[in-house]
Amino acid sequence: MSRFSYHHFTVLPGLLLAGFMCLLYSGLSAAGHLDIRIAYFTQLKKPPPPLSNLDPFIANKGIQGARLAIRDNNTTGQFTDQKFHLHEVEAAIDADVTVAFRKLLADGYQLIVVNLDSEKFNQVAGMPEAKQALLFDIATRDDALRQTSCFSNALHLLPSRAMRADALAQYMLKKRWQDWFLVIGPDEKDRLFAAAVKRSAKRFGMKIVAEKTWQHTHDARRTAQSDVPVFTQGVDYDVLVVADEAGLFGEYLSYRTWKPRPVIGTQGLVATSWHRTHEQWGAVQIQNRFKKQAGRWMEEEDYSAYLAVRSIGEAATRSHANDSAAIRKYIFSSAFTLQGYKGRPLTYRPWNGQLRQPVLLAAPRSIVGVAPLEGFLHPRNELDSLGFDQPETTCE
Repeated sequence: MSRFSYHHFTVLPGLLLAGFMCLLYSGLSAAGHLDIRIAYFTQLKKPPPPLSNLDPFIANKGIQGARLAIRDNNTTGQFTDQKFHLHEVEAAIDADVTVAFRKLLADGYQLIVVNLDSEKFNQVAGMPEAKQALLFDIATRDDALRQTSCFSNALHLLPSRAMRADALAQYMLKKRWQDWFLVIGPDEKDRLFAAAVKRSAKRFGMKIVAEKTWQHTHDARRTAQSDVPVFTQGVDYDVLVVADEAGLFGEYLSYRTWKPRPVIGTQGLVATSWHRTHEQWGAVQIQNRFKKQAGRWMEEEDYSAYLAVRSIGEAATRSHANDSAAIRKYIFSSAFTLQGYKGRPLTYRPWNGQLRQPVLLAAPRSIVGVAPLEGFLHPRNELDSLGFDQPETTCE
């Protein structure tokens, strides 16, 4: 793939590009100047215990993607007479997020990118004052938020656990690795991912031949050579599926199992919305732009925040509106599509606000595949073959 950036253009092609943009958006600027105010809301996080010196704690996941998207929105806004503003709010570690969020709503912000865990997102999304706002959830992957705790004022940018498990199951079915050994960590999030894995196994005709909970509380780095072979002994399986979202032990399973088997799930081959090795469909350009701005690789939350702000930009540009009701209406219309650097236009599921998107299947240093894989069809949209489909949801 050819790698280039905007500074490689000469002056004449740059003028031609500007002229093309003026022509493209000339019909959208007749309504006059419009300011679009977007808020980014998060809470300062405590650094977790270091598990590896290779992966330092990143405190600003998310906001860097929002900043990049604001720049892109305003590039288009030059031709549509629109100005996008990003207001950043970070609550203190021990603060009550509802207090800061209530002030944000009182200040008139209706379009809010929210980077909170599931429990706190539930708190702010369920506030009576938030009913008229449009919240872009960039941090949760809980299926419950898409299935039972449904908020009509919320859009979800990250793939859910069910979408990730289905993406892995599609690849395993293609490889005919149908017998799974499921290893579950001690955390509640691990149990939630394990539940998604079990659902996908049933959905795609896989068989979970063994299920064990990892109970070794001591340092996995020191005991992996002795513990993992014994832990995985006595089971005949095709692939080891690990549910360890905190990364406490999953990295130490590969190459140490009793039988030589691939590892998938939260470690090994993972299902993710974004990965630093993704290079197709223009991804190299956004990867390079992000790294130049942030000084690091783009993470999933950065990508989700980027898509959230770009969703607002696309809807505001096309509808020439800046209120949440009009933005939401356009986002759920058949006219809305979003470029996500994954080879397909992205849209939102109207029944639960989940962003439809391809899911990358990534090894540590390469992209192995992109789901939905070829051959996995759907009567309306192939992207709906990942996760809970409309007939399966209780959201309305």
